[in-house]
Amino acid sequence: MPVGTIHVDGLRCFARHGVLPQERVVGNVFEVSLVLKVSAGAAMVGDCLDATVNYAEIVDVVREVMAEPSALLENVAWRIKEALSQRFERIAGGTVCVYKLQPPMSAELSRVGFSFSW
Repeated sequence: MPVGTIHVDGLRCFARHGVLPQERVVGNVFEVSLVLKVSAGAAMVGDCLDATVNYAEIVDVVREVMAEPSALLENVAWRIKEALSQRFERIAGGTVCVYKLQPPMSAELSRVGFSFSW
């Protein structure tokens, strides 16, 4: 059965992740990008939403995970992977990227982040 790739790129969420207590109080804008490998043959041939993973449902799961604070982006990325894998049996692997867009550091940069693949 063909394996396809679903991309969710640049999903922005307000959340309260961070090591510093101030980050948990003030919060920050985060960006999540996903590349998910899914069994896609039936959807490709049959043109039926039930034969794939619904993008809107993926976004809902990510938002739910992002709402629960974590100290580390590594933990956030792992929790996103676990939640998606438990919810959608068609996901066979992928990559999760989580970025903090305004990190509390004295450096000029666009973002910091963590990603991993499974």
